[in-house]
Amino acid sequence: MSSTAAAEDRPLTRSGRVNLLGLDEAGLHALLQELDEKPFRSKQLRQWLHQRRVFDFDAMTDLAKGFRGKLADLSELRVPQAVFDRESGDGTRKWLLALESGQAVETVYIPERGRGTLCVSSQVGCALDCGFCSTGKQGFNRNLTAAEIIGQLHFATRALEQEGRDRRVTNVVMMGMGEPLANFRNVVAATNLMVDPYAWALSRRRVTLSTVGLVPALYRLADVSNISLAVSLHAPNDALRDEIVPINRKYPLRELLPACEHYIGNTPHHCIYWEYVMLDGVNDSQGHARQLIDLLGDIPSKINLIPFNPFPGTHYAASPRERIQRFADTLQRAGFITTIRRTRGQDIDGACGQLVGQVINRRNQGKRGTTTASA
Repeated sequence: MSSTAAAEDRPLTRSGRVNLLGLDEAGLHALLQELDEKPFRSKQLRQWLHQRRVFDFDAMTDLAKGFRGKLADLSELRVPQAVFDRESGDGTRKWLLALESGQAVETVYIPERGRGTLCVSSQVGCALDCGFCSTGKQGFNRNLTAAEIIGQLHFATRALEQEGRDRRVTNVVMMGMGEPLANFRNVVAATNLMVDPYAWALSRRRVTLSTVGLVPALYRLADVSNISLAVSLHAPNDALRDEIVPINRKYPLRELLPACEHYIGNTPHHCIYWEYVMLDGVNDSQGHARQLIDLLGDIPSKINLIPFNPFPGTHYAASPRERIQRFADTLQRAGFITTIRRTRGQDIDGACGQLVGQVINRRNQGKRGTTTASA
């Protein structure tokens, strides 16, 4: 991409300035070329912004004064701010974060022994309307910018430091509001920063992208990224998956599975994480378990069974715990590593499938309105 094209594509804030937080190594190199600055400044900037989290250009003492002046003139450093902040009885913490546009997204921190996982959103709403997920019921508004995605990590890190309980983010999962691969460029830029040794320096195994299976984007992802991949499967055959995950009508299993195998064959990862929400009487029988075994065959896999988390208006119910355990036992006997996810944050609507934070579409409504959440 030429520097001119990069400048045209670079999202600006309402003030007309560039939010530097959303520029990965390639994005900063393009900006530096426009400013006639040396490429090594990209490394320095990434360290200042993401490792030291210094937002005052005057404090960036190893940058030339003239360069700092250029940055101050054309850019800004903006992090989403909390509309509300709630903590579950199990320690899960959910923030509704206000965006510059007057909309909002939800970000959830899940503490566990030895690690802390941040569930990050990639879109305001979601267009895919999966039957088990409340986020899709609000419809799609817009993609988040790379700065808004990485800004959730900045916000959560600062909030956890301020609480003084020695909790921190060790893992990031792109499993919040939205379909990450439908916002391809911005999600790739943000996850690049997460694994960049001069930015957030997270292991590629600790950054996971979850997708329902946008097949062309999966092939593209293998060319530009090596983060972990989780696929929302939820059914062992096309007829059932068409109902639960409507995008399957466009990208059926016979196309999805080869794309997943291509990803693990062209990245350092050794398996796909399959997500399977357990719906009472829908996809949770022993017959479904055997179909799933046949479907995945020899694909290196880890299967994560997810108890369904109800929300207002859904016609689905959660599978009984005993049935989930039998399903897991069947998969394990067939040689599949299988886990049953613990439900976390359900009392604050922060569990899987419950992220819905109602948003404002100012273009459609023509007025500012009030941002609320379903919690």
